[in-house]
Amino acid sequence: MFIADHWKDYEVIDTSSGDKLERWGKYILRRPDPQVIWQTELRNPAWKKLNGHYHRSQKGGGEWEFFHLPEQWTISYVLGGTGKSTLRENARETYQRVAPVYALLTELPAKDRELTFHLKPFAFKHTGLFPEQAANWDWFSDKILGEIERRRAAGSDKPVKVLNLFAYTGGATLAAAKAGAHVTHVDASKGMVQWAKENAQSSGLDTAPIRWLVDDCTKFVEREIRRGNTYDAIIMDPPSYGRGPKGEIWKIEDAVYPLIQLAAKLLTKDSIFFLINSYTTGLQPAVMSYMLSTVLVPELGGVVHSEEVGLPVTETGLVLPCGCSGRWEK
Repeated sequence: MFIADHWKDYEVIDTSSGDKLERWGKYILRRPDPQVIWQTELRNPAWKKLNGHYHRSQKGGGEWEFFHLPEQWTISYVLGGTGKSTLRENARETYQRVAPVYALLTELPAKDRELTFHLKPFAFKHTGLFPEQAANWDWFSDKILGEIERRRAAGSDKPVKVLNLFAYTGGATLAAAKAGAHVTHVDASKGMVQWAKENAQSSGLDTAPIRWLVDDCTKFVEREIRRGNTYDAIIMDPPSYGRGPKGEIWKIEDAVYPLIQLAAKLLTKDSIFFLINSYTTGLQPAVMSYMLSTVLVPELGGVVHSEEVGLPVTETGLVLPCGCSGRWEK
């Protein structure tokens, strides 16, 4: 399991009866989570000290109820973490036999690895950040640093180019840029791209080599292929369902494999990784591995590893599953 166990400003405090209790900085939010099908006793006192509660509707969707919560606030994350993992040692054997080590990343001063995110609760229970993705940020940031070091040793100053599709508010974009990559950030929502720019500025990356694009991801990839552009790494975080800026319909089960095939044409022979995330029940880790293995390995070699992604739960010491990720790397 890929576990985001180095957060200081975020934690899953507890889970029960379809909801998760979270701390985002100093604020406590209660939000629904379809994975939480168990009914455990609500012992933690934070259940009664909420700053925000998203109530589900029987008709779909829902609405927020706020208790002394600001419209916007920030939290920070240090890539690679600082100090001890938040995953209890007695849970390591169950979820992750060996803790990953990111030696190049953690050699950097913490201030050079810090990302800052603006949070603001909005529709469909969201806050503007998926904290479980920190497990992937750590992984590919270390790989980018390693590739930059390899190129310098070979006398090359060629930048590591990363394409981030369905890039949302920029968590992966900021992590890649902080590691030294040149990033192309693509999302169909103008508002999300603007939000990502604000996060970049707060993270000290306002002058970083990031190209910000509001575009349909599939059409952008098709144009990049025609232009002959290539990338060293691709990050893909597609929604289960969505629409492009001109009303184009996206349904992950139908569209994701063709998009992987298309995006693979943008990779160079020396590419270092391809990451795809899924929050859709039908796309389990084995499915992710199968797709990446059939598209990438025959042409580029390398290895594929797919796992569930999770967050430690403070109250129980267990891990809450939060979708899955497929990783191809060389």
